[in-house]
Amino acid sequence: MTAETLFYIIIAIIIIDFIIDKILDAVNAKHFNDPIPPELTDVYDKEEYERSQRYKKERFKFGMISSTFSVLLTLGFIIFDGFSFVDQLARNFSDSNILVALIFFGIIMLGSDILMTPFSWYSTFVIEEKYGFNKTTKRTFFLDKVKGLVMSAIIGGGILALIVWFYQFAGDNFWWYAWILIAVFSVFMNMFYAKLIVPLFNKQTPLREGSLRTKIEQYAKSVGFQLDNIFVIDGSKRSTKANAYFSGFGREKRITLYDTLINDLEEEEIVAVLAHEVGHYKKNHIIVNLIASVLTTGFTLWLLSLFVGNPLLSEALGVATPSFHIGLVAFGILYSPISEITGLVMNYISRKFEYQADNYARNTYNGDSLISSLKRLSKNTLSNLTPHKAYIFVHYSHPSLLQRYRNLKAQF
Repeated sequence: MTAETLFYIIIAIIIIDFIIDKILDAVNAKHFNDPIPPELTDVYDKEEYERSQRYKKERFKFGMISSTFSVLLTLGFIIFDGFSFVDQLARNFSDSNILVALIFFGIIMLGSDILMTPFSWYSTFVIEEKYGFNKTTKRTFFLDKVKGLVMSAIIGGGILALIVWFYQFAGDNFWWYAWILIAVFSVFMNMFYAKLIVPLFNKQTPLREGSLRTKIEQYAKSVGFQLDNIFVIDGSKRSTKANAYFSGFGREKRITLYDTLINDLEEEEIVAVLAHEVGHYKKNHIIVNLIASVLTTGFTLWLLSLFVGNPLLSEALGVATPSFHIGLVAFGILYSPISEITGLVMNYISRKFEYQADNYARNTYNGDSLISSLKRLSKNTLSNLTPHKAYIFVHYSHPSLLQRYRNLKAQF
């Protein structure tokens, strides 16, 4: 295979992936005006449903524009030797492979973020603002950007520097060291993300004493779940949309409730949502997902080790001097079809886990309260009640509201 052939394969992968994604989006959009399923007619009244239709259509059009701009930018960057230009620019600052790689990816990531910021701004301050979801101030918006870039530089840059260093002294066997590094980091972040990262962006406070905390503690005790950490996060700082999540394990496990969730739902509904999260823990979903992620990472790194040293990868992107960082970029694009397949598998497993967690909440607490909470959350976020099955299969990590409703009702 020649570098020219590989170049066209890379271009073809990017274009085909984009076309498939846009076809799925268009097929899904055709069902926006479908009648609401009988089981969900109580989610929206006529005016609210029309509002949800407008929101979905606006987000669809915006997604088409932003994703088209992104893919054209990527194609233009490749075709007009953008990677070669940035590589040469990075090499003007240092002869160290590690520093060159850090500067290279730093320029790429910063440039990409700057170019996509107008789209992020429009999404937040025009669309989300128009439909009453946005609570983000302009100051918070830019602070989030700066914090995100600093974190990426420190954490992402640190991991990249170590991986390049592993490659320098271990050659093709670098993947073992990189795998161990990422596995340890993944476990560490799963344990301490809520303590170390979340406070940089949000304020977390223990759930105050009262009837809600009492109900939560009584439920946890009834299912033998040791729960010392129940926190409320100021999600309303950025959006009216609600959420809850479980993180950590062992002594570090905690339940985090968005303040918007507490404001939007009745106490019985909140406990039902929490019972769902406890179900994930009881069914070992967190551990399974972590193991699956580590194994997938190991496979990807092993595959990378087979190809990253091939000079064809660098030549295909128009870079004369072969290097690890250019090979990594080319491999990332070539690997995307495999990544899509593993993504489909992980989404399928995730949806199965959601059913299991729903069933656990139904069996240990109250299925009707969980159903009413899901309906209310869908209403408050103007969710799509009629997504196409193909779109669900490819993109959804959770079953649709209708699927969850039918599953919960089927258990009775």
